[in-house]
Amino acid sequence: MYAAALTRALRVLEPGVRVYGLGGDRLRESGGELVGHYEGLAATGISEAFAVVSRSYAIYRRIVSRARVDRPDVFVAIDFPEVNFRIAAAIRKLGIPVVYYIGPQVWAWRRSRLETMRRFVDLALVIFPFEAVLYQEAGIPVEFVGHPLLDLTTPTESRSVFLGSIGLAPTAPTVALLPGSRPNELRAILPDLTASARLIRERLGEVQFVLARAPNLDDSLFSSVLTLKRAGVPLHIVEGRADDVLAAADVVVTASGTATVQAAIHQRPMVIVYRLSALTYWLVKTFSHVENAGMVNLIAGQQIVPELLQETFTPSAVAAEVAKFLTDSAATDRTIDALAGVRSKLGTAGASRRTAERVMAFAKRGNA
Repeated sequence: MYAAALTRALRVLEPGVRVYGLGGDRLRESGGELVGHYEGLAATGISEAFAVVSRSYAIYRRIVSRARVDRPDVFVAIDFPEVNFRIAAAIRKLGIPVVYYIGPQVWAWRRSRLETMRRFVDLALVIFPFEAVLYQEAGIPVEFVGHPLLDLTTPTESRSVFLGSIGLAPTAPTVALLPGSRPNELRAILPDLTASARLIRERLGEVQFVLARAPNLDDSLFSSVLTLKRAGVPLHIVEGRADDVLAAADVVVTASGTATVQAAIHQRPMVIVYRLSALTYWLVKTFSHVENAGMVNLIAGQQIVPELLQETFTPSAVAAEVAKFLTDSAATDRTIDALAGVRSKLGTAGASRRTAERVMAFAKRGNA
């Protein structure tokens, strides 16, 4: 998504620009050439990552070999440090400048990665204001460009039109379910989310649900949702329209990650959930530098929305938190005000354009 937005911005600045790399369908649709597709590469956790090592290495070799022949003017790494660190280091040895856009979460854990980045990153473009200080202290040239979601988080339809189009009641209390985008996330999270939906419906009656489905996921991952629908719970699955889902919701239940920032931009009260393997969770808790897991709470500097992680993530706990938001207007209003504060910390619109300008400056420097 971010690569596609950046590619579109680059093409506005320089219509003849050539962009290629590792990405997805959106990057291809924006005019970029895919050297490798990211589908199946994304995983959370230590043990889960081992399953994609061989494919990651094959794509690494393909991209570096292409760069050795084509000699691109600049390499842009976007997030995904497990793969991008190796690609960027190899490409920098070719004398090609490296811009790292949306850096790894070094403020959360493994700050030693900053020392690694200092050896191969010519410019870091960060999306949270507090990140810039860490990069400056590490001696890495850095600029805060703002969060690209401020431009990308836009619904295409009003709540009433959207809900009506999928067969739900525009006036009924609506809960959005965002279970994540990786298969291992859905396996760990979605069954309990659907169980919580059943409990919410039993307690509050007319509540309805919309599930935002990420692309490139197997239908078998959604079996618990289909069982719930067959039981008569009003629930609709929508693919590729997360912003319409969020804009139409009264409350959001979301996996920890970027979706929490999307929900904050829409100023929707949310419950953050997550579950990792026991080994991965132990490692994260042992080496983490932060108290909260949810990005929204980290940006706020305090817990403004509930987090239910590991053993605290249960259907009854989720149902209780959702019921609180749907029945306690004062608590909901306080949360919406706090989310407005989070949104204000994300900078101003135009992050993709500003990033494109910095990237193009490096590209033109090589052609000067």
